[in-house]
Amino acid sequence: MIPERGSYAVDTRTDRIGQVMDHYGLFVQLRPPGGGLEWDCPPDALRPAARHDELRARVAELNRGSRLSSS
Repeated sequence: MIPERGSYAVDTRTDRIGQVMDHYGLFVQLRPPGGGLEWDCPPDALRPAARHDELRARVAELNRGSRLSSS
């Protein structure tokens, strides 16, 4: 599966969700919701993100941001 740029996918190796930024060589480049460092994932380790996956990742990012700003 090679998802479209801008869509969300789950890296099944780590259960991390990421926004598809690009396809490069044998890998799909993903970025966490809310920004951060991209990582490479082989297409065969991806599955489309369900809406609840996307919401879970966004809440985690918001929580992480609020902890950082209150420190």
